[in-house]
Amino acid sequence: MGELTSLVPFELVDAVLDETRNVQRRLRALPSRVGVYFLLAMCLFPEVGYLLVWQKLTASLTALPAMTPTAKALRDLRRRVGSAPMQRLFEVLSGPLAQPRTPGTAVRALPHRLLRRLQLAQSPRHHP
Repeated sequence: MGELTSLVPFELVDAVLDETRNVQRRLRALPSRVGVYFLLAMCLFPEVGYLLVWQKLTASLTALPAMTPTAKALRDLRRRVGSAPMQRLFEVLSGPLAQPRTPGTAVRALPHRLLRRLQLAQSPRHHP
């Protein structure tokens, strides 16, 4: 979990959950924040089941007493969190990996007319 939290901070997860209105309404053993990290871990380990993903997610928490939920509880957590927070998290985190000054990248400003043509070509009205 430590690796995921360094890439996706708690504050960002909480903000996304709040924005998508997916914060739990009552105190739970598995809060929505944990559900987001669980879903991220599921993407990292797609070939294993819920319980093994949970074990991998919590493996570094040896100093803390970590509960082991049932597969049903993890399934319910996944359903409760839903896809909206994950989609919003992707929108916030996705973007170009290279910066404009990174060697080997070709990032240039396009002339306004060409940029406008590209935007028009991608608009739904211009597709058959």
